[in-house]
Amino acid sequence: MQMTAPLRALTRGRNLALLSVALFVTQCAPPACTPAPAPAPAPSGYFGWIGLGGALPSGDQCAAAVRRGQPEIRPNNTPYNNTRGWSSAPLWPRADGNFTGTTDEIIQWAACKWGFDENTLRAQAAKESYWSMLSVGDNGESFGIMQVRTTTFPNSGVFPNARNSTAYNIDLYLNTWRDCFDGKDTWLNTVERGRQYGAGDAWGCIGKWFSGRWYTQPSVDYINAVQDYLNRQIWTDGGFIGWRP
Repeated sequence: MQMTAPLRALTRGRNLALLSVALFVTQCAPPACTPAPAPAPAPSGYFGWIGLGGALPSGDQCAAAVRRGQPEIRPNNTPYNNTRGWSSAPLWPRADGNFTGTTDEIIQWAACKWGFDENTLRAQAAKESYWSMLSVGDNGESFGIMQVRTTTFPNSGVFPNARNSTAYNIDLYLNTWRDCFDGKDTWLNTVERGRQYGAGDAWGCIGKWFSGRWYTQPSVDYINAVQDYLNRQIWTDGGFIGWRP
């Protein structure tokens, strides 16, 4: 997904070596067995990766565990942050956007719900939109904090929800990421690719969000750029915090 031109100029073009990211993988992976229900996340804890076969917490559990009191650095997001989503897309029933809070609190909630590392989500959201729900990219086809693209979800019921609710915008993206991570996107092995697709590759699925392909050069460039932001923790930078769309 692409941002408006000024943001692309700020964020694209990095060519860094890939980080080595350790994913926790449980001993119980479907379909061999059914994981036990996920325990409620501990309040004030860091939300990290949940590997293959790991049970995911519910949205309500994650809402209770979010570290509240995070300042809002994107005041223009406020009406979108205060709009809950709804489950209107049958292909992604767990993506309901049922949460409100500051932008950072929504990022925490979504990372917790889908077993995605919260700092990686902060970095990817910065790459996509500089955390702005006002961002429009791809010649008017992509919207919001994670740049959900209309042509990726045609006639699917995700719009206008994905444009109006920050929580739903991120929730929908992470639902598609988790499907990819769990090995459901086997169609990736029928199109142009840099390597064979398989389950359990968190970063490959991050790159697929941008390019729609598996480890092609655009995917790798995007992964490198997100990892650059992650290394620098761009969301703590004064220029990022003070930026206004």
